[in-house]
Amino acid sequence: MPFAGVDAHKRYSTVVVKDETGSLLCRASLQNDVGSFREFFGAIDGPTKAVLEAGRDWGVIYDLLEGIGVEPVLANPVKTRAIAEARIKTDTVDATILADLPRADLIPVVHVPSREVRIQKNLLRQRLWLVELQTRIKNRIHNIMDRNHVKPPPVASLFGQSGRRFLDQVQLPIPEHRLLRAHLDLLDLVQRQIGKAGEWIDEALSQRPEVAILRTLPGVGKVLSALVALEIDDVHRFSHPGKLCAYAGLVPTTYASGGKVRHGRLLPNCNRWLRWAFVEAAWAAQRSSAYCRAYFDRIKRRKGANCAVTALARRLCEITWHCLTDNRAYEERVMMRTRKELPRPPSLVLGRLGTSYQD
Repeated sequence: MPFAGVDAHKRYSTVVVKDETGSLLCRASLQNDVGSFREFFGAIDGPTKAVLEAGRDWGVIYDLLEGIGVEPVLANPVKTRAIAEARIKTDTVDATILADLPRADLIPVVHVPSREVRIQKNLLRQRLWLVELQTRIKNRIHNIMDRNHVKPPPVASLFGQSGRRFLDQVQLPIPEHRLLRAHLDLLDLVQRQIGKAGEWIDEALSQRPEVAILRTLPGVGKVLSALVALEIDDVHRFSHPGKLCAYAGLVPTTYASGGKVRHGRLLPNCNRWLRWAFVEAAWAAQRSSAYCRAYFDRIKRRKGANCAVTALARRLCEITWHCLTDNRAYEERVMMRTRKELPRPPSLVLGRLGTSYQD
């Protein structure tokens, strides 16, 4: 079987094709359109396996190769370190190394979700981006109010009903007043778009049963359940919960050598969307769930709130794996406290003065 390495860019791709012995068959620089790729791979005898790296627009080339009958394989660019460490780096060198990887069975394969799931991810990330934009607009409105020495009313939120009436009635100097009105109009537009994006997400994910399961977890609402379901995609690709936690970046780095073991920061190369989702869910869960609150407080006493919320996020990730694997909803159970965590009895304190404590 011929093996192809595809170094994809925005407008063109460099393709190098080798046979099973490593001999060069052909190479070319192709425009990223179906006609160019079909003509190039049509001249190659037999089925071809093409390797490309996961980058900004990998989905375009991946779907293009799959559409013309070429078997695409997506590689992790971080783990293809031979390319990153090459002293001479060109498009042809990159494509050549990618073509050599499948011959030695050294492809760091990346999970490729279906096209439908990728489209649903884009919908969800659009909403997350709009929420981030909404926060930035609100911060700029606060800045306008502060630099004009306007004291906000005693309300829970400046952008609630009472706070918004105050913003509509406040009078500022002409340049600042125009800026305030422009920001308020932009905020209204973004909030309408957030509502539309939420409707699109509900419509697109209405047939996914795992979303309903995830919504039973503490701290996981409509948005986070959809995000976690789409980022995990198929939970059965993780053989045990530790694999899912490592994929979500909720496991510390470990360095063991010479009988000494050191643990450092969380894994840097991970799915950042999953890590963010579980951490956000952990903050909410420790306020709404008795089990999560007890778990959070037990670690907070020893290591602080940040370590506690990270540990709780990992625990939620493990619970997610079990719920999705067993296809069942989450059930709250009472957390049993160990003997060491119970308050010390008075007789135990007196034991220091000669009185013994017995069970």
